[in-house]
Amino acid sequence: MNTVRIASLISLGFVIVPCLLYFTGAIGLDVVKWSALAGTIGWFIATPVWMSRRLPVDATEVEI
Repeated sequence: MNTVRIASLISLGFVIVPCLLYFTGAIGLDVVKWSALAGTIGWFIATPVWMSRRLPVDATEVEI
């Protein structure tokens, strides 16, 4: 797994985990807002890097 993919998964965790912790009453709303903001920014920076890669084209699958 790429470093960028790991970074995007961690960023996604910064969005999901605090929301679940807030739902259980473990953390406050301000912590959720800031961590979700940081996770969202990290996600939008890291994810396009690995999702916009070019895939190799197999000549047998191309129809002209």
